[in-house]
Amino acid sequence: MIPDSKIETWLREDVGHHDVTNQVPGETAGRLVAKESGVVAGLAAARAVFDYLGVEVLDSAAAGDRIDPGDAALEVEGSARDVLRGERVAVNVAGHASGIATKTRRAVDAAAEGAPDGHDVRVAGTRKTTPGLRGVEKRAVVAGGGDTHRLDLSHMVMVKDNHVAEMGLEAAVEQFRDRASFATKIEVEVETVEQAPRAAAAGADIVLLDNMDPETTAEAVERLRETTAEIGREVLAEASGGITVETVPGYAATGVDVISMGSLTHSAPTLDYSFRTG
Repeated sequence: MIPDSKIETWLREDVGHHDVTNQVPGETAGRLVAKESGVVAGLAAARAVFDYLGVEVLDSAAAGDRIDPGDAALEVEGSARDVLRGERVAVNVAGHASGIATKTRRAVDAAAEGAPDGHDVRVAGTRKTTPGLRGVEKRAVVAGGGDTHRLDLSHMVMVKDNHVAEMGLEAAVEQFRDRASFATKIEVEVETVEQAPRAAAAGADIVLLDNMDPETTAEAVERLRETTAEIGREVLAEASGGITVETVPGYAATGVDVISMGSLTHSAPTLDYSFRTG
């Protein structure tokens, strides 16, 4: 749900103080049309813009649908003034979100291609999102078949390298576990193969293998699996740091459970849409 206050901010930013180009009389219809193939996302936000302006949405694709050039993702009808007022905001938010969904789908497909038979690898976004647009961007990752990871800092305890440097790995895990809810998972970021089994033994639910190449990641996953067999509980292995769509298959082949990629949100190209009226 996009709050009205946010939509009004978007519209004010676009229209400015004295726009005359939207002062068009009469009624019209409008279509949000894809100019390239991709995966649809962000239409809930685009619809909210038109709803706010009193423009009727006649038809809409669903989040996660594949779309080809010439396909209409959204069709609206209303006063020409309001249709034109909402046009650019709707195109921008849908294009941005659909670009994220499209890149996520490519990464998900690449992970499935590289993963060992019978092993499911999740592709996840990160908190590297645009301020004010996290909800739109995280939903776009889901539309592309990905996992949201943490929505915010409160969703999971993340023991990072700075915590380890200040307190030591085991002490940091103990401190945060004592303060976290029983329902909150603890993830520990490690930078070496040797740290992975230590993190699991210390009580991590997830071990993030940070900035390792696929060969090193595979070695860390093997060591981690040996430790989890000894301690008798599951610990997930996550690969992260500089991973691209092109390198995803190599990481998926290591046996990790999760591949997280900040580039899904911070570097996805916009999917090209145009808005046609009449």
